Amino acid sequence: MNRDVTVQDVMDREYVGVSESDELVDTVELLLRNDADTAVVQRGNELVGVVTQEDVLALVVDGPEPGTAAVSDAMTESVPTVSPETGLDAAADMMSARESRRLVVTAGPEPMGILSERDLLAGRDLGGPVESRDGGGAVTDAGAEMEADSTRTGFEDQSICEACGTFASDLSSFNGQLLCSDCRAM
Repeated sequence: MNRDVTVQDVMDREYVGVSESDELVDTVELLLRNDADTAVVQRGNELVGVVTQEDVLALVVDGPEPGTAAVSDAMTESVPTVSPETGLDAAADMMSARESRRLVVTAGPEPMGILSERDLLAGRDLGGPVESRDGGGAVTDAGAEMEADSTRTGFEDQSICEACGTFASDLSSFNGQLLCSDCRAM
């Protein structure tokens, strides 16, 4: 990724904001109307959590009746945040380390927007050629490398498990399906 491009350049400034006391059903309707997968939970202007699609599904399976639940029943309080001045490489590292699909962009305690995996991918080509380091420490032009070997994708030896849908390189035929080792063990 280009080191000159910052989170602020690619983040989504429009986000769904809700309160802890809002009804979860209303929040889900708001997410659907806005075609969003995350709602930022605020107390006043202060960030206190997020509610994602995964949080709502977990509550439906394990929690109280969704029709009576509040946002606070489903929200995740430990929110990965990033400052708007952070470079995309650092933001991608943070996202990977926290195993998160999104980061809330904050200026102090206030949320400014959301940075998603898609935003990172969209921002990778902004600002000119993308540089990467090869094994020897020399700086090379990643775009030239990709043009030289455009047929290599890195997924040649992987396919999708027919039971769980994950990418796996160790698929085997079992009862007429290609399954990963985890699904074969079940």
